[in-house]
Amino acid sequence: MSALIELGEQIRHCQKCELARYRNRAVPGEGSENADIMFIGEAPGWHEDQQGRPFVGPAGKFLEELLSLIDMKRQQVYIANVIKCRPQGNRDPLPHEILTCRLWLERQIEIINPQIIVTLGRYSMALFFPQKSIGKIHGTAEKRDGVIYYAMYHPAAALHQQSLRETIKADMLRIPQIIAQLKNTPEADKEPEIRQLNMFEV
Repeated sequence: MSALIELGEQIRHCQKCELARYRNRAVPGEGSENADIMFIGEAPGWHEDQQGRPFVGPAGKFLEELLSLIDMKRQQVYIANVIKCRPQGNRDPLPHEILTCRLWLERQIEIINPQIIVTLGRYSMALFFPQKSIGKIHGTAEKRDGVIYYAMYHPAAALHQQSLRETIKADMLRIPQIIAQLKNTPEADKEPEIRQLNMFEV
């Protein structure tokens, strides 16, 4: 059994907060264990709670559409959430819930070791871009300790605000530029530990 599968089993049986009392299924995450790109959303919704899989509702369909724009499928990336159980009534996750689940997320990141972490929505963004506004930093990235962190709106935002749909698509289409830069930067190890990337003009 791989470390990631074993971790998933631990998450499915987690009782560390009261969300465990109300869930149908915990949602550890899914995708390639060797993924170069890891997408991190907010929390499971109703569909995810029923199936135990991330992004399988309407927002998930849009995410798959977004991935197709860059010629990728969900099996090629890893998809997870900040918290692993659905908050009752789809409410926002609470600070102590995020803190409790962060240990699971950090372990997933450690095992997968992605080159790019894409934050989807403000709760995911806040873990990696503290004190920032999603409206101001979406479509921008920072490199820290060899990992690119890239901020995007949550796909669900487009379902509630159609005007964001094209913005989210444009942000997704910048990801191949990031990948290209990673592959074409032999001096990457000599770059500053944290650097704002400046290749986002399309």
